[in-house]
Amino acid sequence: MLLRVVGLLLVVWLVLSIVGAVLAVVEGLFWLLVVGVLLFLGTAAYGRLKRDDRV
Repeated sequence: MLLRVVGLLLVVWLVLSIVGAVLAVVEGLFWLLVVGVLLFLGTAAYGRLKRDDRV
């Protein structure tokens, strides 16, 4: 269950990062790309730690 939530969050952060990259080119909203990447990496690290706990 937790891994499904983490997977969903990874997808959301990835979409946010892609939208941020497009907007950075279009409107200069580089911060949205940075936030998306940071949230993606944080969620991936959290998921990895929780996966290691289950093994």
